[in-house]
Amino acid sequence: MNELIGNIVTIIQARMKSARLPKKVIMSLAGKPLLIRMYERVAASRLTGTVVVATTTDKEDDKIYNLCKSEGINVFRGHPMDLLDRHYRVGLKYDADAVVKIPSDCPLIDPSVISRVLKYYIDKQNRYDFVSNLHPPTYPDGNDIEVMRMDVLRSAWKSAKLPFEREQTTPYIWKNPEKFRIGNVVWEAGLDYSMTHRFTIDYEEDYFFIKSVYDELYNSNPYFGINDILYLLQMKPHIKEINSKYYGVNRCRHHIHDLKTIYPEQTRII
Repeated sequence: MNELIGNIVTIIQARMKSARLPKKVIMSLAGKPLLIRMYERVAASRLTGTVVVATTTDKEDDKIYNLCKSEGINVFRGHPMDLLDRHYRVGLKYDADAVVKIPSDCPLIDPSVISRVLKYYIDKQNRYDFVSNLHPPTYPDGNDIEVMRMDVLRSAWKSAKLPFEREQTTPYIWKNPEKFRIGNVVWEAGLDYSMTHRFTIDYEEDYFFIKSVYDELYNSNPYFGINDILYLLQMKPHIKEINSKYYGVNRCRHHIHDLKTIYPEQTRII
C-alpha cells in the first residue's frame, strides 16, 4: 500500500429496512443473498483494503450480522439513521487513514471501477480531500464510490447538523467545496449513462432487472463488468426495459437545491 495513503477501509452500508424495497439486501442472486454477491464484487477490487459491512443495532439487522459472521465478513453495528456516525466509528475501529463508502444497493458494481476511483485518489492524494465518481455522475447508476481521508470524515462528523447530512454520510463534504478539495472520476468511455441506465436497487423492478443480469452472466464470469452488462442489454433489450421507468431517480432528487456538484438535469423526480 502506498505509504502516504496508509490503511484503506471500505465500508458497505446495509440494513434490512428500506422504505421502497424492504429486505432487498437478502434477496437471492445466483443462489446467495444480494449482500454477499455485492461483497464479493467489492472485495475483488485490488485496492479496497479492509472491507467491512456496516449495519445497525436494530434487532431486525441481527440477520445481516449473523450472515456476515457465517461468511467470515467483517461486520460493525452502529446508529440506525446516522450513517455519518456509523462510517466514522468504523473508521476509528479499523484505524483507517482513508474511508471508502459504497452503499449496499449496488450489486452490479464493477470491481475495475472501484479500483479506478481508488487509484485516482491515491495518485492525487495531495490534491484532493474527497474523490468520487458521483459529482457529477457519468457511470451507469449503481457504480457509486466515494473515498475520503479519515480527518475529512472526522470534520464532517463534527460539523454536519442537517438530517440529510447525517443520513447520507458525505453531503456535508461535497456541499462545501470551499472547505474541501473535491475530485471526480468520469467514465473513461467518454459517455454519460447516469440518466439512461440503472444498475442500482430501490424498487422491485430493479431486483428483477439485476436478477436477470446475474442469471445471464454470473455462471460464466462472476466478476462481469459494465461492458459485459451493456453487451447483454444490446443483445437482449427487453432486460434493459425492466426498470426503465426509474432511470435517473436517485437519493439526491429531493435535495437538489443543496447541491453544488450535481445539476437539476442529472436527477429526476417520479
